[in-house]
Amino acid sequence: MPGNLFDFTGAQVLVVGASRAGIGAAIARAFQAAGAAVQITGAEDAPAEEDRARFAYTRLDVTDLGAVQALAARTVTLDILVNCAAITARGEEMAPAFFEHVVDVNLHGTFRMAQAFHGHLKAQKGSLINISSMYATFGSPKNPAYGASKAAVTQLTRSLAVAWAGDGIRVNAVAPGFIVTMQSARSRSDPAHVAAVNLRTPMGRWGQPEDIAGPVLFLASPAAAFMTGTCLAIDGGYSIA
Repeated sequence: MPGNLFDFTGAQVLVVGASRAGIGAAIARAFQAAGAAVQITGAEDAPAEEDRARFAYTRLDVTDLGAVQALAARTVTLDILVNCAAITARGEEMAPAFFEHVVDVNLHGTFRMAQAFHGHLKAQKGSLINISSMYATFGSPKNPAYGASKAAVTQLTRSLAVAWAGDGIRVNAVAPGFIVTMQSARSRSDPAHVAAVNLRTPMGRWGQPEDIAGPVLFLASPAAAFMTGTCLAIDGGYSIA
């Protein structure tokens, strides 16, 4: 085990869903700061302006199996795959077609990426980290598709951890709580909701994307060498209050 457990020099990392200012971008920046060579993907034509010169970028629709497989085919080596691509729309997810689309992106997209890069991770004895959510365990009247998809992501993480342990692949997840991102902007426009979250959260605030990056690096590091199938709650204590 190396002396610096969080030195990722030489590691090849792919962060899926990192084109906007949010959790994926924060994770990508943290891996790069730790020495890794980082590629990112997103649904937009280009990543956030501050990241355009920083990362190799691929526009990717994770619901497009052909595009996912093409990206895997032109990727030579991969040590760490982080699945962050997800969508939600507070108050709109009861519409059946949109519900299906959310599940396709959040759950099936996660599985498509994992399956496409299984061979890469097996060759490197690598690490797969999925982004779940505290809504995997709480009912969400405004985000039913998001909650259902993230609960499934947590269970998929456990199943892949068992299935791929023999290949030397560790599969873990993190479950963020309320985080200040573009995706949460709609919910943060409701002052009563923001106040209620702050009141219930023992740490008294919403999280920042950088609060998620550290635990992800930990799960990918030798410090977590005996961890697989785990989902870490990163929510300021919201889920225990």
